[in-house]
Amino acid sequence: MTRTALYPGSFDPVTNGHVDILAQSLDLVDRVIVAIGVHPAKTPMFDFDTREAMIRESLDTLGIAQSRVDVISFTGLVIETARQYGASIMIRGLRDGTDLDYEMQLAGMNLSLAPAVRTVLLPASPTVRHITATLVRQIAQLGGDVTAFVPHGVAERLAAVVGRR
Repeated sequence: MTRTALYPGSFDPVTNGHVDILAQSLDLVDRVIVAIGVHPAKTPMFDFDTREAMIRESLDTLGIAQSRVDVISFTGLVIETARQYGASIMIRGLRDGTDLDYEMQLAGMNLSLAPAVRTVLLPASPTVRHITATLVRQIAQLGGDVTAFVPHGVAERLAAVVGRR
């Protein structure tokens, strides 16, 4: 039996923190579906195809088999997406206690909506615990160096996007 997990997020951009949680997830399950949330009211820095490409490049850098990871987009309830794709586990990353409080609320609500899908909270590794996509975007937009916070290809894409604005 293949154990499948859903790892949802915006991944705008993909950070070393995202990659850390993805790698940890693959230690626990056979297959991970990275679910990129698409919200009509939000304008992301990167389109879906670019975010997917950044995730796939990160897998190559880590030596992770592409066949173990699918990348999809979703709208609506993430728990419905987990059910739709046959995921029995929802992966969520934790940076600190603030994340824990929020994620516990989400886990409880999702458990009520879909008891067969369990939320697994994974603590970020200490070296990436401070990284957020929001801060990475802000640093890049203000001309700062983000190479310590994102995979190499992501840093190049950020520089190109910020240079166009």
